[in-house]
Amino acid sequence: MSLSLAQGFTKSLAMTVLSEIGDKTFFAAAILAMRHPRRLVLSGCLSALIVMTILSAVVGWAAPNLISRKWTHHVTTLLFLGFGLWSLWDAVKGEGEAEELAEVEAKLDADWKSNNGSTKEGAKAYDDSKKQRRQILTQFFSPIFLKAFSITFFGEWGDKSQLATIGLAADENPFGVVLGGILGQALCTTAAVLGGKSLATQISEKIVALSGGVLFIVFGIQSFLSTV
Repeated sequence: MSLSLAQGFTKSLAMTVLSEIGDKTFFAAAILAMRHPRRLVLSGCLSALIVMTILSAVVGWAAPNLISRKWTHHVTTLLFLGFGLWSLWDAVKGEGEAEELAEVEAKLDADWKSNNGSTKEGAKAYDDSKKQRRQILTQFFSPIFLKAFSITFFGEWGDKSQLATIGLAADENPFGVVLGGILGQALCTTAAVLGGKSLATQISEKIVALSGGVLFIVFGIQSFLSTV
């Protein structure tokens, strides 16, 4: 593994883990896994995050070809520093954890109640397909898989972690960024699905936000010093 690839991989892995733990999509995956088959929830959420990571890395890789690398580098530096200060401010406020979990749970509860009949039918269809040993492709595109995919994909769109991935891919080896991002997403999503709500409520978002803020600022300083 080359130095640039390893650096992109390491930065992306650390950034993804600290950005995604305690995030809205983390809570959503944990709650969905309590109500639906874990395999479908995990595959749906993880598929959405992999697609989002690859799209973000492609945008970041293409950015220096559209504008000068110098300006791309400056934007990336400001992005990291801005996200670092944002994360530290969230940690200082310390009000987001319970509110964010409650918000996600309320949305999923409303969706659960309004679509209770179709949800039951989807679960029954899944059980029938399992008994009849249908093809994996059919199971993957079940209503539960699509629900997990759409909630995660649109929840991540425009999120801090997506923008940070774009900035990182513009500054580092994009292949390393994709590999690190996918591994980080896999670790966080698997923990959310297997641990459920009990794990999500035990996570100290303040510590995660502080760690993430420090990491982003370190990335920003390192990016700035590389231009000096």
